[in-house]
Amino acid sequence: MPAPERIPPRSVSVVDLLAKGELTVRGRIREASNAVLYCSVAYEGREAHCVYKPVAGERPLWDFPDGTLAQREVAAYEVSEATGWGLVPPTVLRDGPYGEGMCQLWIDIEPEADPEADTDTGVDTDAATATATDAGSGAPGPLLALVEDDEPGEGWKAIGLAEVGEGRTALLVHADDERLRRLAVLDAVINNGDRKGGHLLPAPDGRLYAIDHGVTFNADDKLRTLLWGWAGEPLTGEATAVLARLADALAPGTPLATRLAELLTAAETDAVRARVRELRHTGRHPEPSGQWPPIPWPPV
Repeated sequence: MPAPERIPPRSVSVVDLLAKGELTVRGRIREASNAVLYCSVAYEGREAHCVYKPVAGERPLWDFPDGTLAQREVAAYEVSEATGWGLVPPTVLRDGPYGEGMCQLWIDIEPEADPEADTDTGVDTDAATATATDAGSGAPGPLLALVEDDEPGEGWKAIGLAEVGEGRTALLVHADDERLRRLAVLDAVINNGDRKGGHLLPAPDGRLYAIDHGVTFNADDKLRTLLWGWAGEPLTGEATAVLARLADALAPGTPLATRLAELLTAAETDAVRARVRELRHTGRHPEPSGQWPPIPWPPV
């Protein structure tokens, strides 16, 4: 089979390809907790790789009883697009070989990568982490690291202490990276309950994509993330401007509000508006509430 054509992730035609194309299952990503299928999708002579998560393969969650995880993944993409940051790969809700599900463009994290779906999740944790030796070098690239110092080095933000075996602990840190900072704001807006290191996909062109947004948009505070390094710090001017535009885009009757109403409950959509208002009011990154574990497990 010829290699699928590489479609620019930001192209509008990608959405048509994902929504209307013929899905062919190539393998299953075994490490995922729900059914995640690696597919090719073809439409009008164009083809790409994608991930298909059928609703039928979702495990019920007691604290997300309304709607489906697939709908939340699509809602996360819609909000990401409204920010203009393009942090979530193109994602649609559609019928597929195993019923309705989420279909998302596959993002390669290495040039000319051709992953084996049944053995590779597509998330190279080595590409998203660094050793303690690497962390102090200041070299660009790694997004997460473990360091033996009490404080993060220059260019890093502290997350917290992590057990590394034999009774030892190390400081878990993330890069002081504007791409991650934007993602921290997006996660606060969508109330992401599961931002792990393995959900970060640094693309070869320097862009950062984030995946796995099924556990989002709960009306209650569920924010669990590795990106606490800016907690309590003032938002950037860029983030403040984006939140102002997002508030307008979420007004009742707007295309975004109408779309979210199709994917979420009314209470969940109202909660998105409330979180945007709160971020604009405080002008700061949120801090852990103390009522919910702040860091997901496992963190990567």
